[in-house]
Amino acid sequence: MEKKTCLSLLVENNFGVLSRISGLFARRGYNIDSLTVGTTENAELSRITITVTGDDQILTQIKKQLNKLIDVITVIELKPDDSIIRELVFIKVKADDTTRSQIVEIANMFRANIVDVSRESLVIEITGTRYKIEGFFEMVEPYGILEFVRSGDTGLQRGGKILSH
Repeated sequence: MEKKTCLSLLVENNFGVLSRISGLFARRGYNIDSLTVGTTENAELSRITITVTGDDQILTQIKKQLNKLIDVITVIELKPDDSIIRELVFIKVKADDTTRSQIVEIANMFRANIVDVSRESLVIEITGTRYKIEGFFEMVEPYGILEFVRSGDTGLQRGGKILSH
């Protein structure tokens, strides 16, 4: 049975690391659902969060192949019960004088922020789980979604657990 899995990688912050990792997925025919990359508290290291879909055998194979790459220090699966996994979305919604207050009310219910206002639209920033984001999309879709951008999942393990080398 296929499932969506979020992997967290600690990698050396070297030229070409991301290319080698994405190349591994391409060569194996695996699809990346989302990918986020950023430096860590140590400037020599980066954290890569990759969301993939596959059965247990494919996910095991992906983890093994990632661990073989020289610049990859650690690969862990971020399990929903033991991790905080969120996504950032900017969504531009059609808004006029008659609908603006309704859209703002929906944004407030979802703890979203209005980050840009114009005569014909609002840009809303929302962070949360994929389910929260999808719920928000359903609520504002009738007003007219003009465009949006999603960051993809990113996350950390809860509590005292840390991803280290």
